[in-house]
Amino acid sequence: MRKAKTISPVLRDVIMWLRETLIALFVVSGVINILALTGSFYMLQIYDRALTSRSIETLIAISALAIGLYLFQGILDITRSQVLVRMAARVDDRLAPAAHRVAMDMPRYGYSATEAIERARDVDTIRHFIAGQGPIALLDLPWMPLYLIFIYMLHPMLAFIVLGGGVILALLTLLTEISTRQHSSAMHKAAAERASILDANVRNVEVIRTMGFLGRSVQRFDDINRKHLALQLRTSDIGGTYSGIAKVLRMILQSAILGLGAYYTIKGELSAGSIIAASVASARALAPVDMVIGQWKGFVAARRSLKRLKDLMAVLEGDAARVSLPKPRNTLKVDKITVAAPGAGVVVLSDVSFELTSGQALGLIGPSASGKSSVARAIMGAWPLARGAVRLDGADISQWDADQLGGELGYLPQEVSLMDGTIAQNICRFDPNVDSEAIIAAATTAGVHEMILRLPDGYETAIGANGASLSAGQRQRLALARALYGNPFLVVLDEPNSNLDAEGEAALAEAIQVMRMLGSIVVVIAHRPSVLAAVDMVGIMQGGRLTAFGPKDEVLGQHVKTSRHGVMQGEKGTSNQGEQRWANRRS
Repeated sequence: MRKAKTISPVLRDVIMWLRETLIALFVVSGVINILALTGSFYMLQIYDRALTSRSIETLIAISALAIGLYLFQGILDITRSQVLVRMAARVDDRLAPAAHRVAMDMPRYGYSATEAIERARDVDTIRHFIAGQGPIALLDLPWMPLYLIFIYMLHPMLAFIVLGGGVILALLTLLTEISTRQHSSAMHKAAAERASILDANVRNVEVIRTMGFLGRSVQRFDDINRKHLALQLRTSDIGGTYSGIAKVLRMILQSAILGLGAYYTIKGELSAGSIIAASVASARALAPVDMVIGQWKGFVAARRSLKRLKDLMAVLEGDAARVSLPKPRNTLKVDKITVAAPGAGVVVLSDVSFELTSGQALGLIGPSASGKSSVARAIMGAWPLARGAVRLDGADISQWDADQLGGELGYLPQEVSLMDGTIAQNICRFDPNVDSEAIIAAATTAGVHEMILRLPDGYETAIGANGASLSAGQRQRLALARALYGNPFLVVLDEPNSNLDAEGEAALAEAIQVMRMLGSIVVVIAHRPSVLAAVDMVGIMQGGRLTAFGPKDEVLGQHVKTSRHGVMQGEKGTSNQGEQRWANRRS
């Protein structure tokens, strides 16, 4: 996936809004932390004023004031928490669609489906962190000096003790991060690999079970799962150890404050109330540090997710607002395209060029792995081009908005995939503005209207995930209807008759003829020669190159002559080689 030079506009807007909101929350947190000194002042006044004066009125007045301040602090605390929850929801609302779109685009650039799903979950990770206690700890942490100043006013040595304890706790947090970073990264990779194996096993369970390698598949999953568990245990052990040390250290600090305070009280440098006030203030000062340590794993996960989203959402830079181009109506030009398979990096197409005009149909033929399906993916924009261009009416397909251009494209991939929904929803591509006439027209053109009517609920029949309730032939014909929905200008059909019977092939040929009469350009990838009856142009692919292109009769006639010449040469060569071997044996 191409690397962005600038941050995605969507993510930039979200970050700017978060920054402004967090500044306001930081100010609110300052007020909350000032009010949190209420407990210390209350203890100070109770021990040093109310008890010494033995005044009930003073006690009541101090207690009433403390209750009022506590209530005000509680209201602000609740408000801050609610604001953070709503912030998390708004971030999810803004980022989730964009992240989902990026996740859907990732396989084009060689990422696995599991990695794409993980990127979609990054928004969940960020949302959970914002709505949790992590941001509260980070907002409270900068106000720690406030408590240190208060303690310093009671006695400087107590403030130095609290400051030293805070520094040690911060160092423990840093050590935790350094110690677990490598294991945490490896753990996440193992988790992704585990998820990938699980997904593959579930998708291929029929083959796995029937062909007898269920045990080996489970063992393969178990091996990576054990590796993941070992890394998780190692990470948890390190984090738990430092967390335990931090907890013990905090208890020691609390006792040290009380003990040292008692020492200075005995020497007459502190009052009894100051001991309790210093203890309460020190606990409050160290609480954010403790909370940061406890929430550090979530903070690191959210930071990692934000970084990944920042890098990957660069894909959206190309989807900014565009000038709306007129619908293509005349030509398709494939101009010297070179394509490398995503992820593998192997060049599968090299300098492929051809041009078609409205009403023409091209049949691409050739041996397996010659690049036919790669041409289909490149024309549709499913695979990025390393070089060259695909142009509709002279404009590169990248100049169109993807959703706008999608209505002018029809694509039937080699591996048919339908979505969980009704037949009508699949045919109309889940268009919320359902056009019943267009749905029926596409089904009729594809020759599946009568088949659909025979189903229990007709067009409202739910087909389940990936069309599991339908046969392979039915799925292929429904996918053809989906490709023809709305009479698109460019229709690309990859092995459209691989699962069709004679009736289905006849319907396919008729559908190609209808689309040609409507002015569409049709590109058909074919192994069976029967589908070529409906095309007027033929191209021959060999080794990732287009070796022949032109009118069907001319190209096929030349191809037959070449084949016959090759066979005659082969037969002659074989005869000569036989005679030579016989001569060698005789000698």
